[in-house]
Amino acid sequence: MKFTHLLLLLLVTATVQAQKKYEWKTATSGGYTYKYVTNDPMATRFYTLKNGLTVALSPNDKEPRIAVRIPVRAGSNTDPKDHTGLAHYLEHMLFKGTDKFGSLDWAKEKPLLDKIDELYEQYNSTTDEAKRKEIYKEIDRVSGKAAKFAIANEYDKLMASIGSQGTNAHTWVEETVYHENIPANALDKFLAVQSERFRNPILRIFHTELEAVYEEKNRSLDNDGWKVQEAMHTLLFPKHNYGQQSTIGTIEHLKNPSLKAIRNYYHQYYVPNNMAIVMAGDFKPDEVIKKIDAAFAYMKPKPVEEYKGPIEAPLAGPIVKELYGPSAETMRIVYRTGPANSRDADLASVVSSILSNGKAGLLDLNLNKQQKVLGAGAGIRQYKDYGVFQLLANPKQGQTLEQVKDILLEQIEKLKKGEFEESLIKAIVANYKLSEMTAMESNTSRVNSIMDEFIKNQGKEWNKNVAFLDDIEKITKKEIVDFANRFFTPTNYAVVYKRKGEDKNIAKVEKPSITPVETNAGKQSDFVKAITST
Repeated sequence: MKFTHLLLLLLVTATVQAQKKYEWKTATSGGYTYKYVTNDPMATRFYTLKNGLTVALSPNDKEPRIAVRIPVRAGSNTDPKDHTGLAHYLEHMLFKGTDKFGSLDWAKEKPLLDKIDELYEQYNSTTDEAKRKEIYKEIDRVSGKAAKFAIANEYDKLMASIGSQGTNAHTWVEETVYHENIPANALDKFLAVQSERFRNPILRIFHTELEAVYEEKNRSLDNDGWKVQEAMHTLLFPKHNYGQQSTIGTIEHLKNPSLKAIRNYYHQYYVPNNMAIVMAGDFKPDEVIKKIDAAFAYMKPKPVEEYKGPIEAPLAGPIVKELYGPSAETMRIVYRTGPANSRDADLASVVSSILSNGKAGLLDLNLNKQQKVLGAGAGIRQYKDYGVFQLLANPKQGQTLEQVKDILLEQIEKLKKGEFEESLIKAIVANYKLSEMTAMESNTSRVNSIMDEFIKNQGKEWNKNVAFLDDIEKITKKEIVDFANRFFTPTNYAVVYKRKGEDKNIAKVEKPSITPVETNAGKQSDFVKAITST
């Protein structure tokens, strides 16, 4: 009897402990208060500075380097309706310097840049093509004069000089993120550069950067994979900006850029309470947080209106879209999943691995191994409000895309009937755990995970991220089958057929005539000289 009571007590205690396993806690160290999640293998500290800037630090001394992400919670979702592609433009311009670097003589450069601002506003409000060409000639002329004072690529050269690797950035639907990977002993120089970089970015050498964006847009129009991706999003999200605003921007908007609108966007979204500094690597958090606070204390918070996407109605499908292009034929079946960190999102993630994991998934065994189609797979791309679940395959010789679709849907029916071993779920969880252990060794994987959670929920649901492996370990075969029958309905999907042939709907951006400009290669601003001389 006593043994039974003791066993019951142990079970109750274990249950309580399990419930508290991944909890938010607060601690203070080195004069700064931070939050953390218990049993977080990355030991991530989340600080919120007085100005609202989020700082997330994950120490890892495996190598003497620090991976860095500086995410801004602004992407194509938050582009103005009449200026799509603007977040992407701004990302490019954050590499052009400020009034302190990127310029040989700011006092002489500024009046010319102001003139260029005015000319672009005239250009945008002018509809007569002949007059637009005249204005652009003047933009080109004044830009050439301004470029004599600009130092092209000074930021990139500066980061390379302090040992940074992977200097880059990306813009997507919910985010603009700046990437660096620096030697641990270059942290002070790095912070000096970054605090200056975000203080007052100058939109210089704009029309040559515009040419690069035009080229990027034109490449995307020629890229069958990009066209398929855009079609998937448009079909799944007829209301939400995930499907209604292109990250690169529409041709019409790209042809009419506004420096004033780009600057307004910067002031609206590049504020500390909408940004984070995420680091993983060889450092002591107590020391680093003081340095970051000192470097970025100048930033002033302001209210930010977060994009609130509309609730999408259930799909009335199947909806079919046909595309044409020169690459091999392929097709996608796509479904709209639930929000990030929801139970349905977890279930969809496990289902994608039951279908396709490279070895023992239903598509791997029944289709790829038996060569019924070419390259069948499944995957999910998760955003804050919704996700995109896709099935994909290519036809083998003599097969139609419609036949490939039917073959893929046959495997969905097997899933809905539970025609898979429950041990497969355990194997998938084991694979996830192995991947997680491997990722823990990588500073890049760490910062990407934290950055992604910041973009989706400002880091507030990191506890769910940490608990993910334990949560999916509790998923049963019955739960998977029930989810599959609820999710994979005859109307809840869209199909994209990419056929081989000429795309007659391509309308490319016509690039204006641009005179090559002075790059001032080898020259340095006083700011850069000061950084590199210490």
